Amino acid sequence: MQDAGHIAFDGVSVVREGRTVLRDITLSLTARSIAVVGANGSGKSSFARTLNGLVPISSGILSVHGLDPSRDGKAVRQRVGMVFSNPAAQVIMPTVREDLAFTLRGRKLSRDEISARVDAALEKVGMAGLADSSVYSLSGGQQQLVALAAVLIGEPSLIVADEPTALLDLGNAKAISRILLDEFDAQVVLVTHDLDLAKRCEYALCFADGRLADAGEPAAVVERYRRTYA
Repeated sequence: MQDAGHIAFDGVSVVREGRTVLRDITLSLTARSIAVVGANGSGKSSFARTLNGLVPISSGILSVHGLDPSRDGKAVRQRVGMVFSNPAAQVIMPTVREDLAFTLRGRKLSRDEISARVDAALEKVGMAGLADSSVYSLSGGQQQLVALAAVLIGEPSLIVADEPTALLDLGNAKAISRILLDEFDAQVVLVTHDLDLAKRCEYALCFADGRLADAGEPAAVVERYRRTYA
């Protein structure tokens, strides 16, 4: 198995409903921040969702921080946090504080420990003053920050963010990007159509028709991708 911080695909393919959505992916990733770009339907979201087992692989070998998502599902879900483009898919409890505390269920923490971790996570995303607010009273951007805080509170070693800024205004998009790329200590895989954001990562992947079409230094990968659609 691979060391923590290392993601390895060896001949991985994914077939869903009879259609091959990822084909023979082989790569090794150790960069702290990894951008994933490509057209709609290129396979980039399926690629990202294999990392926490949401999309099971059909063939090949996948190791995520030393774990096999198909066999070590519980451990993978504790180490790999997922942020979606629509926070409604993640924010499930009535208040902000309850939603973050829900992430810590089953971790044998005291009430005081849970409260302290909730407060710290909300402080990190600039939402400390809204801890006891109804999640339904928040703007979409605020809900996305809550969703991110609910991931951060679990202290994952990897965050997979699938278009986390797609539905946000400029201010909230910048906040999410800053937290993920500048303030989060562990590894980040960022699926995005925002090519300027992709260029801020340390490494980039480009998918096309279910295949890994390009990989390398982000500015160069983005420029080649731009030329494809010029």
